[in-house]
Amino acid sequence: MRILVTGASGFVGRHTIGHLAAAGHEVIAAGRLHSIEHPGIRWINDDLIQPTVAARIGATVRPDILLHLAWTVEAGKFWTDPDNLDWVAASLSLARACAEKGAQRICMVGSCYEYQWPADGLCREATTPSGSHTLYDVAKDSVRRVLEKYAAQIGISVAWARLFNLYGPFEDPNRLVASVAQALLAGRPAAVSSGKAIRDYMDIRDTGAALAALTTSDVSGIINVATGEDVSVADIVREIADLAGRPDLVRFGALPDRDEPLRIVADVDRLRNELKCPAPQKSRRENLADALSFWREASRPVAPTYVHEIP
Repeated sequence: MRILVTGASGFVGRHTIGHLAAAGHEVIAAGRLHSIEHPGIRWINDDLIQPTVAARIGATVRPDILLHLAWTVEAGKFWTDPDNLDWVAASLSLARACAEKGAQRICMVGSCYEYQWPADGLCREATTPSGSHTLYDVAKDSVRRVLEKYAAQIGISVAWARLFNLYGPFEDPNRLVASVAQALLAGRPAAVSSGKAIRDYMDIRDTGAALAALTTSDVSGIINVATGEDVSVADIVREIADLAGRPDLVRFGALPDRDEPLRIVADVDRLRNELKCPAPQKSRRENLADALSFWREASRPVAPTYVHEIP
């Protein structure tokens, strides 16, 4: 199948497109940077947020399937970035252009922040309602709602992957795992919150494999892409510090806790039972060790090169 992947040079996209190409699909990767070489991938370098670009790319590529990952993700800004409004328009314009040129399936990614977080912290696709926390998650969920109605009207399938907490190679240097790893490797104190928050952390390589499987499946609707395992932020930080041999440099409480629920964890029944996605092959400790090695081997901090990331 011909698959158009937007945000392909980003944190999520770069770990997804290789799986699609390796499966024998024709992959047209659209992104701001051409950063990955693979014999099964053709690149389009453009900025989808610019007027008419998204519609033009969709109409030109004529994909069988669209996997749309691109969105605004500037660290510390994307929650309230006015560009969220432009991405709503660009995303729907892209979906319409692809559908009108024959696409029969559209996959997009959302965020665990779209949920109205339940008291027990377990987010379930069928029963946990949508929330309204920031411009970012409201914009994302609005695209989903409009897209699902449009797809039902014209008879194509839609899958909406809600991602939870991610880490791994090429992560934004300012995010938790990357920032702690870099500080400890440099011999600097790692300032973190109290670490009491309990979250669902998934290695980006497992996320990419799951998204590739979802893209070419017949699973539709909202689906959580996560581990289903709860872990405290403090335990994540302690594990990185232990692997780095520098627990003495961790400064719990140096940063304020965010105004969020104590526990946000995914129900992954759909992922395991419908999509048949296996549990991660590596342990969390092994994955964190890989992330630490990535930053250790980097000659300098890796500048963000992605156009999509979720919290």
